[in-house]
Formats: sequence, structure tokens, C-alpha cells
Amino acid sequence: MVPDAEPSTTAGEQESAAAVDRPATYRRIALRIMPLLVVCYIVSFIDRTNIGIAQQGLRRDLGLGPAVYGLGVTLFFVGFILFEVPSNALLARIGARRTLVRIMASWGVVTIATMFVQDELTFYLARFLLGVTEAGFFPGALFYLSRWFPSARRTRMTAVFFIGVPVSGVIGSVVSGAVMHAFGGVGGLADWQWLFLVEGIPPVILAFVVFRWLVDEPEQARWLSPAEKAAVRADLDEDQRRKNETSGPAEGHGGLLVALRDRKVWILGLCACGAYTLANAVSFWTPRIIAEAGVGNVLNLGLFSALPPLAGIVVMLVVGRHSDRTLERRWHVAVSWLVAALAMVAISFSGGNVLVVVILLAVLAAAHYAGLTVFYSIPSIYLSERAAATGIAVVTSMGSFAAAVSPSLLGFIQASTGSLGLGLRISAGIVLLAIVLVLLGVRAGDLPERRDS
Repeated sequence: MVPDAEPSTTAGEQESAAAVDRPATYRRIALRIMPLLVVCYIVSFIDRTNIGIAQQGLRRDLGLGPAVYGLGVTLFFVGFILFEVPSNALLARIGARRTLVRIMASWGVVTIATMFVQDELTFYLARFLLGVTEAGFFPGALFYLSRWFPSARRTRMTAVFFIGVPVSGVIGSVVSGAVMHAFGGVGGLADWQWLFLVEGIPPVILAFVVFRWLVDEPEQARWLSPAEKAAVRADLDEDQRRKNETSGPAEGHGGLLVALRDRKVWILGLCACGAYTLANAVSFWTPRIIAEAGVGNVLNLGLFSALPPLAGIVVMLVVGRHSDRTLERRWHVAVSWLVAALAMVAISFSGGNVLVVVILLAVLAAAHYAGLTVFYSIPSIYLSERAAATGIAVVTSMGSFAAAVSPSLLGFIQASTGSLGLGLRISAGIVLLAIVLVLLGVRAGDLPERRDS
């Protein structure tokens, strides 16, 4: 039992739930948990993608070329895939707080240890272990949101959470470039070694903060009144009732088996392949695309790489809020991904003009973040409570297969042709297939929601 759990609410408190100011209650919940989750996600993405800035130094000092870099990114996702579902199966048993603490502390240690990479083998090992230790954070956080917010409010909270991705692109690119520029050679350490050392410390510190600040369920929140707890529980129970009416109640034990028997989990997993193909293009290859356009200085590379995510912050919040207002999910995803696919094709024909490339990367980033925000609200709306944690993990793991393959593919294409153009066009084709699956595989009637009061 969680140590700071409190007794469940009484029948009288449940009756008073109807009089609770729900918008104010959910604002209080959001202000309590969302800032910390966003900060954790920012740090997560910085530690995952700082290799994009570090690759210049790794190539200079260790001779690690594009093909090696691409395979290293792939191995991150191999570790991620192998441990994603087991991590979230454990989360459903021991709670989000303990799981997130374990994940953050371990990935921080691995990030710091990456400063000791000496050759291809140790580089591959470091990236694989980072994937192993970070596995479960993203779907675990989405599952955590589903324990606090009903579906009619969850997409906007997912959008707030996803702010961590573009913000990490802005902060991470600038900070990474500045760290490498300022500390390179200090104390006998290379610029990329300082990068991993400095950026590996925050997740270890945040692990302790999460343990002290978060609780797993509304009933455990001492900062909510009994009536507010009852109101939140009533909203979440109503969500579950509608899910049961649509797909039937989950029976037996083992959320993984419930999730694996659901064909829509597999459909969404294939759609996630498109989402992760876009994510790789934005997160791992933006610095390389800008460098190929003629930006060589590491500080300038960091500054230019920070510009595209800025566009994503505003767009993803607007699209997420509009999706919640209209209770429409599929077309918000499809249109966003279509714009992103067209931007990828346009980049491949941009001719290396820095201004044009940065503008197109901004369009790509904004469309990617907007579509990703709405897409990842779909599994928790559809799946039953028992299947939610592992179902989201299965969807994420399937998408990660594309994330594991695409970096090596792009790295091989770049090494063979000297350009990422063909790889970007192939990636755009994968995204178009994902759009078709979203529209044909998931019907609007599969997403039972009610207008929130």
C-alpha cells in the first residue's frame, strides 16, 4: 500500500461532489503535477537527443561517422523497445511515483557515464543502456495523466506535457551548444564529455523531487478536499463506464493480455510508426540538416536548431485545446501529419538554403508536435483502465520499431548518397501510410467521450 494514502471518501462526500467547482479543481491538479512532469520530460528529451549536437565532437575525436551515429540512435530504441512494456507492467503494480523515480535516476547515471565513451563499441553500449533505463517514462507519464484527468480534459493536459519536447529542443540545443563551446578542453575533457556530465546530473536530482512531490491517485492527495477527490473519482469512473459500454469490461488479470487482444492497439501501434518517424526527423536529424545547409559553428548550430521547436509550442497547445473543444481526434492527427510529411518532402528539395531549411523545419516541428499531442490522447480514451498502462506501452513500443530502423536507414542513405534527401522522402511515405491507418482503422465511434461541464 502506498504510505501516504488516505481513507476513501464517504457517501456524503460523494454526494457533495456535484457541487464542486470542477474547472477550479482541475486547474489546481494541473498546477500541482504538470510543471514537474513537464520539467522531467524536458530533461528526458535533452538527454535523449543531445547526441545530435555531440555528434560533431564525437566524429572529430573518435571518428564516429553518420552510419555509426545512426546505428547508435537505433540501439537506443532497441533497449527502449525491449524494456518498455515490462517497465509499464511494473508501473501498474507499484505506482507511477516509484517507477518514475527509478527511471530518472538510472538514465541520469547512464548519461553521465556516456562521457567515458572511447570507441564504436562503448558508444553503442551507452546508447543501448540509455534506452533500457529510459524505457517506460513516456507511456508511464501518459498513464499517470489518465489517473487524474478525464478524457475531455486529457488532451489539453497531454499538450501541456508535450511542451517538454519543443522546449527541450529550444533549451537543449542552446544549452548543449553553449556547454560545448564554453567548457571544451577545460580539465582535460572534450566538449562532448562536458555535455554528458552537465546534462546527466538534473535527472538524478529530479528523481528525489518526484518522490517527495507526487502521489499516485487523487484519493492520496492531501491538498484536495474530500469533495474534490470524490468529484475527480466520479469523472474518472464515468469515463470507465463509457469504455465498458463500448468495448466491454476487462476481465481476468493481466492488462497486457487485454491490450494484445485488442485490434485497435495494433492499429494505433502501426500509426505510432509514423509518429516516431517524424519524431526522429525533428529530434535527431535537425542539427544534421542545418549543418548540411552550411552552418558549421557548434554554437550557431545550437541556436539554429532551437528555432523550429519554438513554432511547435504555440501550435501544439492551440491544436490540443481545439481537439478537446470539438472532441475530434482523428482529423486533427491526420491533417497535422499531412503538413509534416509535405514539409519533409520540401526540405529534401530545399537546395541547402539556410533560411528556407529553418522555416521548413519549423513547419515540420509544429505539425509533428500538434499531431503527436492528439494522437497520444487516443489510447487512453479508448482503452479500459486495466489495459491502459500496458496498452499505451505496446503502442509506444511498436512505434519505437520505426524509430529504431529509421536512424540507421537515414544514416546509411546519407553515407551512401551524401545527402538526407532520399531518406526524408521515404520517411514522408511512412507518415502518409500512418495517416491512412488513423482515418480508416480508428472510427470516430471508437472514442466514447462526453462534453465536459
